[in-house]
Amino acid sequence: MKKRSIVFFLLAILFASCIKEEVKSYTGKPVLEFDAAVLNSAATGVKFPVLTRVPKYGLTAVSSGTTADPQITRSSGAIKFRVNLVGPQSPAEQVLSYKIVSADYSSLLDVPTGSSARLAAVPGTHFNTTGTFTVPANSSFGEVTITVVNPGTSSTIARYLVLEITGNESATPSENYKRIAIQISET
Repeated sequence: MKKRSIVFFLLAILFASCIKEEVKSYTGKPVLEFDAAVLNSAATGVKFPVLTRVPKYGLTAVSSGTTADPQITRSSGAIKFRVNLVGPQSPAEQVLSYKIVSADYSSLLDVPTGSSARLAAVPGTHFNTTGTFTVPANSSFGEVTITVVNPGTSSTIARYLVLEITGNESATPSENYKRIAIQISET
């Protein structure tokens, strides 16, 4: 009986060591995606999220003593949105681009013509941005910075802008996570 146990034990070790380990790694062209698009659900009627709060990364919310992210308002100032580089990292710094998709946010939703429910944020009046961001060498993350401008006059109607990653020749945007909308509250 003891000999059978030893034989089964040796056979188990022999067959277990024959399993080939498959290491899978992404070898295609890197893909870019907004972290906020991955972590948030798409809004009703569109295929991307509409952000109303400043996204935080890591432990900043816990260490600051608050669990809620602050609302995006006309006094928010500079807001950073992380962009993920999915795929092999580059040994050199990469300058990538993004664009404001639509001056009229309502064209992306089912909003009646002439409705003031979805007013577009005006560049220079409600926000400023450069259209480019950098992914440092040997990194998988970059940051898009939008500076919310306080126009001075208060309104009860929120303003919207939609960002879309366009990438460059070495990294393409993810079709599912390349857009986010930002709602700037006027209160």
